[in-house]
Amino acid sequence: MVSWSLRTLVLTLAASSNAVGVLGARIQSPFIKLPSDAARRRQDVKDIFLTSWNAYKELAFPHDDLTPISKSFTDGRNGWGASAVDALSTLWIIQEEKIFEEIVDFASHIDFTISHTTDTVSIFETTIRYLGGMLSAFELSGQKYPALVKQAEVLGTKMSAAFVHTVPFGQLNFNTSTPTIQTSNIAEAGTLTLEWSRLAKYSGNDTFRALAENSVRQIASLPAPIPAFPAQGIDPSTGQSVGAYVTWGGGSDSYLEYLIKYARITNTNDNLFADTWHTAVDSSIHTLLRQSTVGNHTYLADLDDSRTIRHIGSHLACFMAGNWIMGGKLLNNNTIVNIGLALNEGCWNTYASTATGIGPEAFGYISSDGDFTGSGDPSPGNLEFYNRNGFYILPGDSDYFMRPEVLESNFYAWRATGDVKFFERAVSATNSFATFLKTPTVAFAPINDVDSTDSDFIDDMESFWFAEVLKYLYLTFDDPNRISLDTWVFNTEAHPFIAPPEKAVYGSGKLRSAAEFQPFKAMSGPIPAVSSSPKLPTKIPN
Repeated sequence: MVSWSLRTLVLTLAASSNAVGVLGARIQSPFIKLPSDAARRRQDVKDIFLTSWNAYKELAFPHDDLTPISKSFTDGRNGWGASAVDALSTLWIIQEEKIFEEIVDFASHIDFTISHTTDTVSIFETTIRYLGGMLSAFELSGQKYPALVKQAEVLGTKMSAAFVHTVPFGQLNFNTSTPTIQTSNIAEAGTLTLEWSRLAKYSGNDTFRALAENSVRQIASLPAPIPAFPAQGIDPSTGQSVGAYVTWGGGSDSYLEYLIKYARITNTNDNLFADTWHTAVDSSIHTLLRQSTVGNHTYLADLDDSRTIRHIGSHLACFMAGNWIMGGKLLNNNTIVNIGLALNEGCWNTYASTATGIGPEAFGYISSDGDFTGSGDPSPGNLEFYNRNGFYILPGDSDYFMRPEVLESNFYAWRATGDVKFFERAVSATNSFATFLKTPTVAFAPINDVDSTDSDFIDDMESFWFAEVLKYLYLTFDDPNRISLDTWVFNTEAHPFIAPPEKAVYGSGKLRSAAEFQPFKAMSGPIPAVSSSPKLPTKIPN
């Protein structure tokens, strides 16, 4: 149940004379003015990128990721060179054409018919990083490199073996084309439509689109714990939900993200995607939206299997602020836009409140209906931190694993409003990264404790450092018309795809009817780990 203060917040935002104006279904403000130091800030980000890239190229290429402390590598993404392929679109955007062409040539010769490790292949991760990276690079370069499409088609064809049923299995043995028969989650099964529909367009094989889209249609049809918001778990063997956990965090996140993005990138007249997103957002406002008792920060709670609210947030979930800003604009719904901006403030506060100026992996808070997180009562130290900052870092989640979501939402807020505070926040994050993520060996690395200026490092620089974090920072400092949110749609790995001219509005303007769904009944079953770091090493002192 939404507290009285949150009802007041929603009504105030809807009526506020300061509400962000909506112009058709365009996302970007026409009044963005770059500060005079923008070029210098772009160079700061580029310097971090090239320092990281040069170390990767020297010590890890053509493997997947650099381990900066040990100056070695890991192959957590099947040994196909994840960091190189994932960096392609950023290399183009920061205008490193020579390196871009070198990696295009490399990607054009990867053998995607087998895994180069003994690991199974993640359909989700391979789609968003490899497939998305190559197809975005193809578009950004003006379709100059058709070999990228051929490689994407090889990869997509191999991954199609995961579709034994309408909903794909999450893991596939590439060497035998045999899926791992286990439960999955709606993020893994519902985050393929942007990439596979784009592959269908360029390959001429519409089967790719149909496979990805039909999985989403199945998920969107499921009975749900709250209207149009499915449980996190799903069994591909049956196409039915597993458990009843509801979250905007890992395991559900990008399914929700892609509902509205797919509506935008296709301009489909089928309102299912936009209306399902709209209804899930409305359900979240009524059931999950909370404000902290200290600082009145706005958060989205989780709803667990027992229908108990968990007062937790995460770095992963903070993408939702930008997603609500984007979706609210497309729906011409200022209330959603402004709640998105409020959620963005809550997420940024997790950066602004720590010793390093960087936010943690997960956090708890207290609202008018309690403080339950599922992790035990907050300690005296946690309460002291909460009373200063309006949130506290959950035990075991003090690390920063070089994730992008807070800066992603900050980027959307900047482009939607032109408010210079969002530019300045990106400057702050860039400076924090340069100070606290720089290792004594090479490049940059995650840290174990964001609230310590002398934190241990974690010996793993994942590919999304190149693909997402540094791209969102660079674009915050770049000409807003160069990669405009009105002409490009970003996949969940920050690879931009060209969008058609926007429609006047997306969706029917109506919520999906309860009559469309069967009553929800939770089915038990194991849920795979979400957003895991499979090669996460032990912490290493700085």
